[in-house]
Amino acid sequence: MNLPARPRLVSNTPAPPPGGQTPAVEHGSGAPARSALDKHVLDYLDQGLCIFDSDQRLVLANARFLEIYGLSLRQAQPGMPFVELVAQRFRTGLLAEDLASILAQEGAPPTSHPPDETQILDDGRCIIVRRRPMQHGGWMVTYEDVTERCRAEQRIQHMALHDALTGLPNRLVLRRRLLAALHSAHSGDAVALHCIDLDRFKLVNDTYGHGVGDKLLKIVGERLRASVRTTDTVARLGGDEFAIVQPGVRRQSDAATLAERIIARLSEPMRIDEKIIDIGASIGIAMTQQGEIDEDALMRHADVALYRAKNAGRGACRFFEPSMANELRDKHLLEADLRLAVARRQLVLHYQPLMDLATMRVCGFEALLRWQHPERGLVPPDQFIPIAEETGLIIHIGEWVLQQACADAAGWPEDIRVAVNLSPAQLKGDGIRASLTAALKASGLDPRRLEVEITEGLFLADGPHAMEMLQEVKALGVRISIDDFGTGYSSFNYLSSFPFDKIKIDRSFIRGLPEEKRSLAILRSVVGLAKALGISTTAEGIETVQQLLAARVEGCNEVQGYLLSKPKPLAGTEDIIARYNAPGANGCGLLTPQVA
Repeated sequence: MNLPARPRLVSNTPAPPPGGQTPAVEHGSGAPARSALDKHVLDYLDQGLCIFDSDQRLVLANARFLEIYGLSLRQAQPGMPFVELVAQRFRTGLLAEDLASILAQEGAPPTSHPPDETQILDDGRCIIVRRRPMQHGGWMVTYEDVTERCRAEQRIQHMALHDALTGLPNRLVLRRRLLAALHSAHSGDAVALHCIDLDRFKLVNDTYGHGVGDKLLKIVGERLRASVRTTDTVARLGGDEFAIVQPGVRRQSDAATLAERIIARLSEPMRIDEKIIDIGASIGIAMTQQGEIDEDALMRHADVALYRAKNAGRGACRFFEPSMANELRDKHLLEADLRLAVARRQLVLHYQPLMDLATMRVCGFEALLRWQHPERGLVPPDQFIPIAEETGLIIHIGEWVLQQACADAAGWPEDIRVAVNLSPAQLKGDGIRASLTAALKASGLDPRRLEVEITEGLFLADGPHAMEMLQEVKALGVRISIDDFGTGYSSFNYLSSFPFDKIKIDRSFIRGLPEEKRSLAILRSVVGLAKALGISTTAEGIETVQQLLAARVEGCNEVQGYLLSKPKPLAGTEDIIARYNAPGANGCGLLTPQVA
């Protein structure tokens, strides 16, 4: 046979003599005869091979066997007892298992088809050992190096159970560890489940890109691992959500201490690609004693507590309480009712007037959304607007508000504008220009009579894209104002980056006027800045004549509040216009003749 030389160890059987016959080799009673040529062929197998006779002596061992275990020809001589061959392999230091285990794995098979055995060598290699009986009472053992296959399977298994980005266990592992912790909890011990949501993570992604966001998540994973005990489990649930199973908790304060440590650790600045990034974390915690609750309920309760923590503001931690579940159930019921309300047209618009302080006449109305529930009555907007934004209903609702407000304003005198609040969700996509164009076209309203109000939170959530969308709105001729000015972040930065038409000064800065010096100083500085930038100002929340006078003296252009009127249905706007804009009305006596 023409076989190339194998670049491994040579056979431990002499090569056949020239010309012919290969002598038979016998080792013990019943040992199978093999020609040297056959043995030479066996040296080319990818598997290691050993054949033993009925006296448990080695008949032959091929080169691959010697290579796998690092043996020389002298250490695997034909005729060597099986036990001695195993002992030779132990001397190499590769066998991690004890002698008895190896003898059981490779000794004479007790049945005709014994199961395969797996050996893990000390150097990490994985060997599959298979035994098969042979005629005359001997047996054959093959050794297959499946290290790469094992590593691939381990990688696949790891990928199935761990997050690819952070290397943390995933939701499946978290559930298993949580269930195990509940079952193994000692009497008097509790298990705490922490649900963690990062604050301001979306801002990082939107501002710096997903590459920086991914690096941030890796750092968060490392910080979480460093903050817990070896008995705790840290997992990534997806996105910017993480969780920790904390077993062996004696007191609620133990869980609170861990949560506070995590919040503090994640609030520390991170340096990523030469950028200093600040985030934070909100945490919801659910605790239980052994047998009191199952893992599904515990996870639901931790989610409910997290929802409460996020509503409480950044960097908050909340423990689950039964009342939270009731509130969440009510929220879900309200959400279902809201979907019906949209379909059944239960939403209505009320209008609150804005007064021009130079003329003391109504110059516009702000459209305010109301929900006339058939059973609950008039539902306040602060109860259903957040639900509409969470569920995405705000997009459909916002389009209806634009259409209805423009249609209603078209029936007012031409010198009166209408202001409509835009949700950040409406500016996330690319449809706001089309929505405004359609509403203006359908109503015939002059774009200069439409004013859209946005909050500063819009820039925090989606700064660059929001600015692009606002430029498109501005190009239509629609006026743009910042609502609740001063309550957001980097307010003055926004003023310098976009030509707003109006600033609406938040009611929190008006409430203390005119006695509170700090509020007066803030009002004065905002009005001064707005004048320098050519931007008009509206003071919100005017409820007293004194507040109105202070706003007028400090140079505000407009005021809005209950002193003028509460929000009214469309039919009430005619009376308001008639009252304040009639010839000689002069603010209906709101100002004394001396001041007026």
